[in-house]
Amino acid sequence: MKNSIRGAVALMACVGASAAMAQSSVTVYGLLDTGVVHTTNANAAGDSVTKMPSLTGSFPSRIGFRGAEDLGDGLQLVFTLEAGLTMDSGAMGQGNRLFGRQASVGLKGAFGTVTLGRQINMTYIAGMKSDVMGPNLFAIGSIDPYLPNARSDNAIGYLGNFNNVVIGATYSTGRDVSAAGGPAATGCPGEVAGNAKACRQITGLFGYETPAWGLNTSYDIMYGNVGAAGGLTSSDNSDKRVTVNGYVKVGEGKIGAGVVDRTTRAVTGLSESDLYYLGLSYPVTPLTTLDTQVARRDLKNSNADATMLVARLTYYLSKRTASYVGIGRMKNSGLSAIALDAGGSVGVGKTQNGVMAGLRHSF
Repeated sequence: MKNSIRGAVALMACVGASAAMAQSSVTVYGLLDTGVVHTTNANAAGDSVTKMPSLTGSFPSRIGFRGAEDLGDGLQLVFTLEAGLTMDSGAMGQGNRLFGRQASVGLKGAFGTVTLGRQINMTYIAGMKSDVMGPNLFAIGSIDPYLPNARSDNAIGYLGNFNNVVIGATYSTGRDVSAAGGPAATGCPGEVAGNAKACRQITGLFGYETPAWGLNTSYDIMYGNVGAAGGLTSSDNSDKRVTVNGYVKVGEGKIGAGVVDRTTRAVTGLSESDLYYLGLSYPVTPLTTLDTQVARRDLKNSNADATMLVARLTYYLSKRTASYVGIGRMKNSGLSAIALDAGGSVGVGKTQNGVMAGLRHSF
């Protein structure tokens, strides 16, 4: 009996020692960002509107948990759980998902990082260094709402950096399980027996990136199925984006540019467009940064084009807290009806002007 007890104690000690050798850490982080926006020509009558936006301010609000465990020999287990927040009402974002921004677990080593779950895909990663406005309320996400919401459910992802050569890919067996609406919830859960193409999504990235300059290209194709949004109501329907993006540091500033070539084969027919953007970010003082961007969408075989000009001035009250103001103008031609503010509205063919102001805190 005594020998059995000693053996159990020794076994427990060995298990405890092994657990102690595995170093793990969890970080809780977040960002709170909200403000007020005023836009003209918010409807066909030309009326203006003043509101507190839901989708984003200068950045979308979120709270997250990021962790890693050292498994030895340079191998780590990594995970991310990140929830989107709408500051105007306190609701959850990304189609009312608990961790709608990211919910992934994976392994990281010298080979790169492999992740499983809901995750940002290569379209998002390719554009985030060249798009100086980022997911701002007035930005290219107003023209193509998918760009700042490029995430995939049920995805296997890979990302590696080898002497500044960046390679990445995602493969999703069902790209979007939420049907709550909006760019982050398009109702295409996939994983259908007998139809592996239904709601499948593939994205890829190849680039060369340094702190001083970078250039990359990405490929993104998503397929539809019955009930999916955007006219992709069959697995034969698809939405494809090919991007080329670049950035260069000029003194303390940065210039970023890119083009997004999009081809949509929906139930309503074929649609092709190009989105061009060029931006500059410059710290005008140690505590103040000016970001400005011009963008144009060219919709092929149509007069529904749009041109956007936006600017944002951010003043840093501390390392974690900033206030900002922004202005913008969206010129719609023909049948175009693209709102200046993400998630907003505008009368068909009307030019919309807007101003915004807000406060941001990260923790």
